[in-house]
Amino acid sequence: MGVQAKNNKDGGNNTLDVYELKLKVYLLKDIANKDALNQISKFIDEALSENGHFLRLHQRNCYKNYTFCSFWPLEKDGVYKSDTIYTVVLRTIDTNLAIYFEKKLKDHFNDTIKGLNCETKIIPKHLIETIYSLTPVLLKDDRGYWKRYLSISEFEERVKVNLIKKYNVFSGEKVNEDFQLYSTIRFLNRCPIKVPYKDIHLLGDKLELQVAENPQAQELIYMSLGTGLLESNARGYGFVNYNWTRRG
Repeated sequence: MGVQAKNNKDGGNNTLDVYELKLKVYLLKDIANKDALNQISKFIDEALSENGHFLRLHQRNCYKNYTFCSFWPLEKDGVYKSDTIYTVVLRTIDTNLAIYFEKKLKDHFNDTIKGLNCETKIIPKHLIETIYSLTPVLLKDDRGYWKRYLSISEFEERVKVNLIKKYNVFSGEKVNEDFQLYSTIRFLNRCPIKVPYKDIHLLGDKLELQVAENPQAQELIYMSLGTGLLESNARGYGFVNYNWTRRG
């Protein structure tokens, strides 16, 4: 389906939809798994930079409201192969950005990646039971990896507050923060995951959350499918997948 523009009034009250774009790409060079998110990010940034509005979005210090995961299918030897077609899944809650991505990325190319075609859908709203991160979740701080200075409960609060802030900016409203976001959190990695970020390396984690069933939690978790968890989502980090609740 093609993305249709919305006629929302300015000043908030935006309808929350998560757009999922499955972009087929052709690799012109081998890409190591550790470099994949950076190369995809570069590809997307180049496309954004060709439009004045989205260039300003790219340069501004703000929530970008999109995220993506690495190439699929995975390569067992850790190297994505040249002359091979892969899929990159992008998600966003920004309708205009979804329209731009759908039109632009399938025709964009550089010396490493060439876009081929793009399929788009809106993720339906059903009761979400769990979400789990496919790419590491990052909490950036000058003090380094969060476990050196935060407790688990403080980390959990940062996850919740980050989602609330993203939702407030998107909706133009301030939501009631007194609600349970999830019942349990599970770390899927035994050791911190080292990831490249600009000219340094950061440490992240992969998480699984058992989502609470209250409407506020469900709304924010649904949003997270299109924004990612915590930080550097426009660099591909914090991308989550989901399981719906099965009834009966």
